[in-house]
Amino acid sequence: MNCRHCGQPLTFPFLDLGFAPPSNAYLTEADLTRPERYYPLKLFVCDACWLVQTEDYAAREALFDADYAYFSSVSESWLAHARHYAASITEELSLGRDSFVIEVASNDGYLLRNFVAAQIPCLGIEPTASTAARAEELGVPVLREFFGEQLSRTLVERGQLADLIVGNNVFAHVPDVNDFTKGLKTVLKPGGTITLEFPHLVNLIDEVQFDTVYHEHFSYFSLQAVEHIFHAAGLRVCRADQLKTHGGSLRVFGCHADDPRVDDVSVERIRALEQERGITRLDTYRDFQQRVDEAKNGLLRFLLDCKDAGTKVGAYGAAAKGNTFLNYAGVKPDLLPYVCDAAPSKQGKFMPGSHIPIISPAELARAKPEVVLILPWNISDEVVAQQKPVLGSEVRFAVALPRVRYL
Repeated sequence: MNCRHCGQPLTFPFLDLGFAPPSNAYLTEADLTRPERYYPLKLFVCDACWLVQTEDYAAREALFDADYAYFSSVSESWLAHARHYAASITEELSLGRDSFVIEVASNDGYLLRNFVAAQIPCLGIEPTASTAARAEELGVPVLREFFGEQLSRTLVERGQLADLIVGNNVFAHVPDVNDFTKGLKTVLKPGGTITLEFPHLVNLIDEVQFDTVYHEHFSYFSLQAVEHIFHAAGLRVCRADQLKTHGGSLRVFGCHADDPRVDDVSVERIRALEQERGITRLDTYRDFQQRVDEAKNGLLRFLLDCKDAGTKVGAYGAAAKGNTFLNYAGVKPDLLPYVCDAAPSKQGKFMPGSHIPIISPAELARAKPEVVLILPWNISDEVVAQQKPVLGSEVRFAVALPRVRYL
């Protein structure tokens, strides 16, 4: 395989998670008697442009289908994050009724609903029918297609150039990152702004966040890699904010390469941070597999100890990252009998690979676990705040990365 950005041969694999099913391919009871798709799950780093990427196996249409089960609005903290962003960017860019906002991968309208409420014209681009339908119920106009340069040209022909293009946690989901970025360039007005949010590679390495690796994530970004990709498309990163979301993310602000605005000091600061962390040195990646295996073994020891002690353990959050962790560790219902999730789209189904049943919060309360393992550790504070009053003060909450620990 060659690098999906610069085309150089990929010769440095640094993480092998074996074979796994797509992490959002939740199963019905009938599915349990049918064959299940598994693909190799490996990470490579390109030593030319430093883009970290999965090996190509699964096509995007097989991963983002009509029954896609991830709905952004399920998380209250993510809704609050979206509201704050919408208010701040509207003020910063002086957006109004004469502006036009495009969100790529608009999901269920979690963000654009704020622009609709402010009467700022907007368009969501979302290929998954399940989430697009929910957004349309909120009054968000949605184009049900995959985004790329060809679609951008169609939008330009319609006169729909954007003052602001938003892409939250979509850049990693794009198999052809060059075509996607050219699409951003094509549909961006002169003087317009792009903001992309994505988990920062520095945090993935530092905090052993290997559970964010799954087939739906084709790439894992440093600022170094994003600047390479933007430059090739005629764009420039003019600002970079560090965020706490998803275990540590970057929000990069992009503009046309010839935009007169001056780069913010944050760009140089993040460049220096990545240099210090060794993002452009192969040695940084050499021991990652060992650290991942230590985390996996730690979870297995924890669950086995709980079983031996007769401690009732359940999990919360049927998230894609949980599926990566559970499948790599080989955890089945004998060690973890259920996973609770607040999303109705997942309840009554089963986790891919592990076949652990997914229950509702009401069923979790009836099960009365003694320990709740929070799989989406990035929203652990939100989960504890919601569930502790329901489950009682005796319940202990735990997360498994970068090591198993009680909260």
